[in-house]
Amino acid sequence: MNKLTGSIPVEMNNLTYLKHLVLSNNMLSGSLPQHICIGGSLETFTAHENYLTGPISISLRNCSSLYRFRLERNQLTGNISEQFGVYPKLNYIDMSYNNFYGELSQKWGQCQNLQSLKISNNRISGVIPPQLGGMIHLHLLDLSSNHIAGEIPRELERLTSLFNLTLADNELLGRVPPEIGNLSNLRILNLAANNLTGSIPRQLEACSKLQYLNLSINRFRESIPFEIGNIYSLQNLDLSQNLLMGEIPPQLGKLENLEILSLSHNELSGSIPSTFADMLSLTYIDISYNQLEGPLPNSKPFLEAPIDGFINNKDLCGNTTGLNACPTTVSSSPDGKESRKVMILILVPSFGALFLIFSAIGFLYVLLNCRRVRNNQNSPTEARNNNMFTIWSYDGKMVYENIIGATEEFDPKYCIGVGGYGSVYKAELPTGQVIAVKKLHPLEDEGITNLDSFENEIRALTEIRHCNIVRLYGFCSHSRHSFLVYEFLEGGSLGKKLSNKEEATEFGWIKRINIVKGVAEGLSYMHHDCSPPIVHRDISCKNILLDSEHNAHISDFGTAKVLKPDSSNWSLFAGTFGYAAPELAYMMEVNEKCDVYSFGVVTLEVIMGKHPGDLISLLSSSSSSSSATTSTAHDILFKDVLDQRLEPPRNQVARIVVSVAKLAFACLETNPQSRPTMQQISRELPIERSPLSEMFNKITLGQLLV
Repeated sequence: MNKLTGSIPVEMNNLTYLKHLVLSNNMLSGSLPQHICIGGSLETFTAHENYLTGPISISLRNCSSLYRFRLERNQLTGNISEQFGVYPKLNYIDMSYNNFYGELSQKWGQCQNLQSLKISNNRISGVIPPQLGGMIHLHLLDLSSNHIAGEIPRELERLTSLFNLTLADNELLGRVPPEIGNLSNLRILNLAANNLTGSIPRQLEACSKLQYLNLSINRFRESIPFEIGNIYSLQNLDLSQNLLMGEIPPQLGKLENLEILSLSHNELSGSIPSTFADMLSLTYIDISYNQLEGPLPNSKPFLEAPIDGFINNKDLCGNTTGLNACPTTVSSSPDGKESRKVMILILVPSFGALFLIFSAIGFLYVLLNCRRVRNNQNSPTEARNNNMFTIWSYDGKMVYENIIGATEEFDPKYCIGVGGYGSVYKAELPTGQVIAVKKLHPLEDEGITNLDSFENEIRALTEIRHCNIVRLYGFCSHSRHSFLVYEFLEGGSLGKKLSNKEEATEFGWIKRINIVKGVAEGLSYMHHDCSPPIVHRDISCKNILLDSEHNAHISDFGTAKVLKPDSSNWSLFAGTFGYAAPELAYMMEVNEKCDVYSFGVVTLEVIMGKHPGDLISLLSSSSSSSSATTSTAHDILFKDVLDQRLEPPRNQVARIVVSVAKLAFACLETNPQSRPTMQQISRELPIERSPLSEMFNKITLGQLLV
């Protein structure tokens, strides 16, 4: 089937009595006709999935006859609050995946026959007008992936016919109104990736038809409401990346239709309820990065689930591959009397023996401690650091002596990296676990104040739990050695990967873009999801580590700074020259935009294969000079600055690389306030809708800087 190309003919402005115009799924470009509804009879207009640009037709504002309207997946622009009117007959409208901006108009609430309103993936800001509650026949409302802020209006409870409410990936804040429970026909509720706080509404129990519930990547606190276990129709439940605490309610085990369960990256504790053994429909489970302990349910979904769904907990055990087996317990007879007798026979002598042992240990401890106090009266630093493990890991198995033994007293042959604050060693513990140990350079005696500050920042970093940030296991402060213990990542640093010709050649475009996206998501988490925010201050390719799957992990928080609210956050210079933001040379106030600049440098280095210092200098001099020689920098072809060790990107990959480059240049703005936030960047990556194909080879740096 042939597709239409070119622009929409001007003659369509004269179709006075046109009722239906369908131009969808073609390759049309240019702008829309400005008088397409001049006769007021147009009922259907669909031109989705083209390359149309420019604003909406002026005549559509008063097109009261409009019934169905689809313009999604184009490149249309314009202020959405000014380009639409009131459409009493309108039944369906979709304007997703365009470049509309402005605020949602209150007039939409007067479209009482509207059943579907989709305006996702645009640049809409402002708040959700309470007047939208007037669309009483609405079935679907999708405003996701915009910049909408404010609270969710409780007036949406009037949309009793709604079955899909998707507000994900915005900047919504505050509590979810309990009135949302009045949406009794709701089947899909997606509020992920916002700044919602408070507790998860218990009133969701009334949404008895709900099948998909996604509240991930918010700031919900308190415990998971047990009432969610009464939504028996649920098939997908995602509460990951919040601040939920307490135990998992056993009532969730009643969700027999649940197929996907994600509770990862929270602060859940206790054991997994035994009722979960009845959840036989599960096909995906992720409860990683919590404080859970005890046995996994002995059921097929848990036995066959990948270990990734259980890692970084307190002490989970079970028959799943990768977990420790649970300790055996004494079996009980039907009436329980026999087991109690056996337990008594075992426990009484055991407690007696333990009492004698602890008494002896206590006596020796008091004796040795008294000697230590006498011997160390003139050594305040050693007395201060007697507590070897200021912070330690969840499993309790790693001890000071094991690390010393595994590294042979930090022998250089185990050293895998050296930095300004310490050297990193690879250590394999007797348990077989491999860790990375960063041994700090010795502190001077007068550096106790600095040690206090450093320990405070270490405590703050223990609150960070994100898949793109290196996991900190513990911290040891000792008179002989002070070190940090991190997870070990097999892939090494991004800098070494790019500098090795053989490895860089195997390091293709998709892998590189995933690296950039991972770093963006990690920084976005630190800047926008941590309270107070954390600024890394030393983002560079040497501080981005890769695992075996080439996933990015931000590392080396030796210079990280926790931003204090209501404070100017002044600081001495920290970071790596060539990556640090230029304003730090004359203004020592630390904020998130410092990391944004460094991220831009790293991103260019990833796609260029080398540090972009010369390119940044060239573009900077070009923008500040009017001479013809310097202005030619903008005429450099983009393809010529890409890593020449790789084949040029093509088709969709080429579009993504261009999109990433545009974001990188935006991060390098001289004025910090002109740079995007990491939250904006992580949402944009890697989206690029403009057609390229053969045009890719003609794109210049000047076009990317526009």
